[in-house]
Amino acid sequence: MVLGLTKEFLRIDLALAKAEIVKFIRAKVEEAGKAGVVLGLSGGVDSSTVAALCVSALGAKNVLGLIMPSSITCSEDVEDAKFTANMLGIESEIIKIAPFEDAFSTICPHYDQANRIATGNVKPRVRMMILYYHANALNRLVVGTGNKSELLIGYSTKYGDGGVDLLPIGDLYKTQVRWLAEHLGIQKGILQKVPTAGLWAGQTDEDEIGIKYGVLDLILYGLVERRMKPREIAKQLEIPVDTVSRVLVMTQKSEHKRQPPPIAKISRAKNQ
Repeated sequence: MVLGLTKEFLRIDLALAKAEIVKFIRAKVEEAGKAGVVLGLSGGVDSSTVAALCVSALGAKNVLGLIMPSSITCSEDVEDAKFTANMLGIESEIIKIAPFEDAFSTICPHYDQANRIATGNVKPRVRMMILYYHANALNRLVVGTGNKSELLIGYSTKYGDGGVDLLPIGDLYKTQVRWLAEHLGIQKGILQKVPTAGLWAGQTDEDEIGIKYGVLDLILYGLVERRMKPREIAKQLEIPVDTVSRVLVMTQKSEHKRQPPPIAKISRAKNQ
């Protein structure tokens, strides 16, 4: 049994992590024969960290940050995104997606504002379309900002923020991303912001997931890295076993988000 399951188990060599991610980004862009990258800047810690890593890998002139506020995006998030772009010296554009949302609501016969999930997911899918337009037009790759915690439980929109070419921080838990962000010099105010996907007004990641990231990361670490049983993890963290089991179910049900679409296998009859 692993004793004392604490966040110290998540400690990593931050300088080495940065070097490995920078090398990864540079290699993927070179392999694809692209001129640079484009990413969405939300004003949060994940996108700010990824932007900083891209600049280290490719130089500021080869990184484009798109700030895409929706009808519910607060002005603070836009200002934080602009601050990050200015701090890193990268080109940025503000593209308001509210007109896309309005147009969609009028042309889709089944549009239902009350359906939070379906309606909320329109926003990241519109952003994905805009990102790929710029990537195609400028010969660049789309860089994703998803972290390991979110990827493991499927906390992303399929073909939305999950529709990307590479995931530089996809092997880092949220706790580790925050540590790396601090190591990279990301603004303290951004580090301390309450994470939100901005799917609907007042939405926060931790409220929707139902677990604080600090606890979620340790549950996932126990399940994935240590192969611990839910009851053992619950005992270590002094939380209900149902909480751990719920996270386990999340990882199982979201497997389809981490895999390419399944292809039906067709039997080939031999010619007679």
